[in-house]
Amino acid sequence: MKLAIRLAYRNLIGAGLRTWLNVVVLSFSFVAIIWMKGLMTGWDHQAKTDMKNWEIGGGQYWHKDYDPYDPLTLFDSHEPIPEAVKNEIAMGDMEPFLIVQGTIYPQGRMQSIMMKGVNPKQTLFKLPTHKLDTATEAIPAIIGMMMAKGSRLQVGDYVTMRWRDVNGTFDADEILITAIFSSSVPAAEAGQIYIDLAKLQSMMLLQGEATILTFRDNQKERPTLAGWTLRTHKDLTKAVDEMIKTKTMGQSIFYFVLLLLAMLAIFDTQVLSIFRRQKEIGTYIALGYTRQQVVGLFTVEGSMHAVLAALLSAAYGLPFLAWQAKVGWTMPLDTSQFGMAIAQTLYPVYSAGLVISTVLIVTITTAIVSYWPSRRIAKMNPTEALRGKLQ
Repeated sequence: MKLAIRLAYRNLIGAGLRTWLNVVVLSFSFVAIIWMKGLMTGWDHQAKTDMKNWEIGGGQYWHKDYDPYDPLTLFDSHEPIPEAVKNEIAMGDMEPFLIVQGTIYPQGRMQSIMMKGVNPKQTLFKLPTHKLDTATEAIPAIIGMMMAKGSRLQVGDYVTMRWRDVNGTFDADEILITAIFSSSVPAAEAGQIYIDLAKLQSMMLLQGEATILTFRDNQKERPTLAGWTLRTHKDLTKAVDEMIKTKTMGQSIFYFVLLLLAMLAIFDTQVLSIFRRQKEIGTYIALGYTRQQVVGLFTVEGSMHAVLAALLSAAYGLPFLAWQAKVGWTMPLDTSQFGMAIAQTLYPVYSAGLVISTVLIVTITTAIVSYWPSRRIAKMNPTEALRGKLQ
């Protein structure tokens, strides 16, 4: 085996430019596949982390009638906070949200919004809810950057807000925008206005009631609450998982084309090598090599392209991948229009499993492609091979 590896290495180096062209193309495949897979992994990790920090926490209890995609359910989606979780709420490990529909009139325009009541002293999310604890005659409110752009509101602006309480009576008051926050989670920003939970409960005549109960810890077993539906962290991030899966399948086509080009080059090289080195093959057989040993020699020679490519890709790929993990890849489009959690700059995440699996897949594929044309050696007549003629 050592002799085969030594001979294969000498033959590859002796081939000169042809070898290094194949190695460069194959090394590009290594780096491109690892970088793109790392980008998807980074997006998945970043999106779920941002959703946890801005919207879903460790999981949620939804009122049994609540449907975030059906605003008509909001009027009936509320219930008194269960006694079983009030201790957890008092400790700050769970936060209730009351969600109701309303209308604002910025600059004389009418815009439907969701009013979310939240505890100003909460620490579960990165929302600047402490700005709701502001002394003003109007109702203090905070909004996201997307909401601010859509309604053309700024910090310090007053705007009229109208709502309908639990008895169906319409009422209105002025709100004061005390803060505008920016996140990478559109669901936490688009059409949302956050006000003090106690104030919203008073406005709606729903003292002590909520629509969603968000908890911090997603590891321990959660009890079943009558009238509430448990939504785990996995349930709430299912849309991200499906999007990542779809994107990964699309990238697989790119991986296949990239590998196909590299494997085609290696296949052609092997076919040409066998055609031009018939006398050498015949000499190996005449010196006592079995046909299978010669086939193995040429297979090792072709497979060594992947080994050299791995070394070359490590030389320039490691600095590139490390640089990308540090500075990230800035999206060329405004990600706030995507409708799901995706940051403007994505930071790739690489793992040992990702690198090892990529190297193994490319190496095994290269070995198969190298063995395929080498099988013809087993059918060659040694005498004809020495004369440089195929049988």
